[in-house]
Amino acid sequence: MVRNQGKVTRFVVMAVLQAVRAKTLGLPHDSALSWGLNKAIFYAAAKRGFQQGPPKTSEESAKPREGSSPELYRLGQDEAYRDPNSKELIFMIGGEPQTAERFEKQVASRFGSKQNFSAAWEEARRIVEGFNRATLESPQGFYGEVYKPRRDELSDLWTQKYSPPSKSK
Repeated sequence: MVRNQGKVTRFVVMAVLQAVRAKTLGLPHDSALSWGLNKAIFYAAAKRGFQQGPPKTSEESAKPREGSSPELYRLGQDEAYRDPNSKELIFMIGGEPQTAERFEKQVASRFGSKQNFSAAWEEARRIVEGFNRATLESPQGFYGEVYKPRRDELSDLWTQKYSPPSKSK
């Protein structure tokens, strides 16, 4: 898990908090990781103004099984497309399924070890559990009340606690 260790960015903070949010609202663990990565990718693309166009929905770019079609999944008032090719509840954006393995590679690996990631997950869980269900179910409430006020603080804190100092050359 060490290969991508480094600065814990806002993207990573968003992915972790969104995954914890999804788990708190009842998704199974791997589905929650998929949700977290999906939402982090969505918000990163939105921040860039969808410079290469908006993320493709699964309708536009997935190759569903015969007779299957993409399904919009709602988590509270938020939504994302399910991967129609997966038996598990996995979300996709830009035609790419966001699996637990991708979450591990793009997000959890930034913490350097499973123990570090688990500690950050527990910190995020304590934060998220401090909010009522209505806030967690609302995309705007979650962004404005949970994520935005803490994003830089968590990025700095988790980088200091879980990332090694840079080696000077």
